[in-house]
Amino acid sequence: MPSRTLPPPPPPEEIRAWPDREALLSDRAGAMGELSRLSIGLSRLLLLWLTVAGFAAGWGLVGAALQTFTEPLDPFYVLFGVIFLGVGLAFMVPTGIVIGFGIRHDGQVRERLRQWSSLDRDPARDARYRSPGESLCWFVPSFLLCAVGLWLCFAVPAGAKQGQERYAEVILLMGMGFILWLTGLLGIAKAVSHYRWAVRLVAVVPARVGGGAHR
Repeated sequence: MPSRTLPPPPPPEEIRAWPDREALLSDRAGAMGELSRLSIGLSRLLLLWLTVAGFAAGWGLVGAALQTFTEPLDPFYVLFGVIFLGVGLAFMVPTGIVIGFGIRHDGQVRERLRQWSSLDRDPARDARYRSPGESLCWFVPSFLLCAVGLWLCFAVPAGAKQGQERYAEVILLMGMGFILWLTGLLGIAKAVSHYRWAVRLVAVVPARVGGGAHR
């Protein structure tokens, strides 16, 4: 789910030419601020939910197609089933590709953040990257999605009674549960990994014996 071009990585060590440490810290702060927004910004959360909603809608249509195929053989049921299946796949395939690219994009953002943050330490200004509000906005709804998804995955098949529940309906609800669980897991992983990275930025590092220059 890429939304914009990433800031470039820092130049290789052998060709770095910042005039002083303040210039380095200024470039570092600019790149890290943009990368942090691309990583944990609320627009990214909304984009994730919209994309997953499209994927879930496609799965719902595929589930509807499966239910039509379980009906007594009838040309109209078969026709509607094929239409639902085609439209459902038309939703699922592109949104699934977008989700895959989004996961890859997030990995690139994390790597760029690691590269820029490793250039130097600036705990006073780096404290803003903790973003506790954004992290909570990612974590709390994602946790609820995980809980609902797991409940659907386990409670639906456990409570299904033979002759009263169709297999297609059980498969549909379990699939929805898996989609919710996976979406919540992605959100939780992002919130936790970003917060841990930000906490390490401002952690106190023991002073070097004899002094040492900043890289």
